[in-house]
Amino acid sequence: MFLSVLSAADPTDEPSAPSLQDAQESASNAASWVEQNWSTWLSIGLRVLLILVIAGVLRVVIRRAITKLIDRMNRTAQAVDGTALGGLLVNVERRRQRSQAIGSVLRSVASFLIMGTAGLMILGTFEINLAPLLASAGVAGVAIGFGARNLVTDFLSGVFMILEDQYGVGDSIDVGVATGEVIEVGLRVTKLRGDNGAIWYVRNGEVKRVGNLSQGWSTAHVDVTLRPEEDLDQVRSILTEVGEAMAKDEPWNETLWGPVEVLGLDSVLLDSMVVHVSAKTMPGKAIGVERELRWRVKRTFDAAGIRIVGGIPGQPDEGAASSPVDVAPPSAHASTA
Repeated sequence: MFLSVLSAADPTDEPSAPSLQDAQESASNAASWVEQNWSTWLSIGLRVLLILVIAGVLRVVIRRAITKLIDRMNRTAQAVDGTALGGLLVNVERRRQRSQAIGSVLRSVASFLIMGTAGLMILGTFEINLAPLLASAGVAGVAIGFGARNLVTDFLSGVFMILEDQYGVGDSIDVGVATGEVIEVGLRVTKLRGDNGAIWYVRNGEVKRVGNLSQGWSTAHVDVTLRPEEDLDQVRSILTEVGEAMAKDEPWNETLWGPVEVLGLDSVLLDSMVVHVSAKTMPGKAIGVERELRWRVKRTFDAAGIRIVGGIPGQPDEGAASSPVDVAPPSAHASTA
């Protein structure tokens, strides 16, 4: 009796194979489950497919619309670039980089909004509770934003700088931490080339103020220092003639946006007087105008016999008495006492 019980409880015995009746029962249960739920799964699948198709089509349409808008902006800049005034005011490279940056930002934002909304709608189709997911995403977003706040600040500052067109490629700007010509504008970093050739990488978030020397118009200022005994009427006449002649010559006729004005005496001293000359110029061309104006004024004054203070001093006349300043003071060693 004991041996028979042990033989019946032997774990090495293999379970008996399922019978044909059990297989038929399982197949019938699966078929009934599929029959009961196929309509629900088909509805969910069609709904997900419809959401994906609509999101994809909407994304493609919006991105193409943005691309066409950017291309139209570039074509407008190229068309204006061939005109006389347009060539002075429009920088094609600046407009191209600005439009590309704006297009990239708009396309990225549109894709993120469309695909994010589609993803949330698909999760809602599967009857998934989105409240915990949104709460977790909000906490993660706050943590990432706090950890990378400098990056976010740089990015947002770059977006607003580009949208507001504060500066662009080719502009001479002063951003406080660096000064130079803009050679590249990015969403995070602005690249400047300084006067000595150095390239400065300035984070957009660090720019608190921007002084753009290339927007609107510039002003050229020239100070002419003369002897106080010179005839002011003759000086004014010569400076006016120099300015009129310069305004008629190329390429200064396009660079000068206004007449060269003699503003009058800036200062009067015992041994000199300063006459101030000013002119409105094309943006970023004031330094070149000042150099050319000084060149022409010096050459014209030399021809007219008007000497500019600070040049080579004149030789004293023969037989003229020496100046008391040139006489050596008496030495204490000259007296034997």
